[in-house]
Amino acid sequence: MSARDQLTDGLYGLGWSTVKRLPEPVAVRLGRSLADLAWKRRGKGVQRLESNYARVVPDASPERLAELSRAGMRSYLRYWMESFRLPAWSPERVASGFEPEGLHHLTDGLAAGKGVVLALPHLANWDLAGAWATTALGLPFTTVAERLKPETLYDRFVAYREGLGMEVLPHNGGTAFGTLARRLRDGGLVCLVADRDLSASGVEVEFFGATARMPGGPALLAQQTGALLLSATLWYDDSPVMRGRIHPPIPVPESGTRAERTSVMTQALADVFATGIAEHPEDWHMLQRLWLADLEPAKGPE
Repeated sequence: MSARDQLTDGLYGLGWSTVKRLPEPVAVRLGRSLADLAWKRRGKGVQRLESNYARVVPDASPERLAELSRAGMRSYLRYWMESFRLPAWSPERVASGFEPEGLHHLTDGLAAGKGVVLALPHLANWDLAGAWATTALGLPFTTVAERLKPETLYDRFVAYREGLGMEVLPHNGGTAFGTLARRLRDGGLVCLVADRDLSASGVEVEFFGATARMPGGPALLAQQTGALLLSATLWYDDSPVMRGRIHPPIPVPESGTRAERTSVMTQALADVFATGIAEHPEDWHMLQRLWLADLEPAKGPE
């Protein structure tokens, strides 16, 4: 590993080993302090977050965008503080940490025995929602993790999520889709974060008035296996409890080619994501480029 990779891996390891031992009020204050420090430094991530918020709230003044980016960094660091501490939370703390609406869409879908694909954007804390599903509902599920560098950091994330009760598959390697399909045909649950895909296989969607790419995997899995396609949006409020909503199923179109059906279904997901993000933009942790217009070769924040 390079010195930078060693430092990155070491910092994450320090977070999981140290932050989880802190009393919750101390961890909350630490997260907020780190968020405010990062926001004041206005690095590339903060600038990109603010630029993305400008598309979500196009009539926002510079002052409003600054307020949003500060709140966004606080939400982002809340996610990290919670994630570092989740392995040490009691089952009771996990069960009381999330309150979703529309849960019947998920439970009814699983009861039908055909499997459920649940797609989420980068809102609030999807790891907490997953831990809640495995702990409070006793619902095991399968997800996919992007291979990170260094490899030791990827291994940390896999171990962390597996410790929360998730089955984690690597994003690349060619076997993930087939394994996900088998889990669904067995009546299982697959959860995928699905609001960004910059690869050539990404499906183009209209998102806040401009073109972006999102993964077609959720729609393709639903078509191939007959599983129900659901979406969920998450948000924080001023309490220690995270809120969420599971939205009504997205149907498979009755006509069109597979590519056309995938496009329609992925656009439907994008529309649901946009609704949730517009309601709680500060909880959308998108510190990277997303829209195709922002991917043109240019100097600026990533």
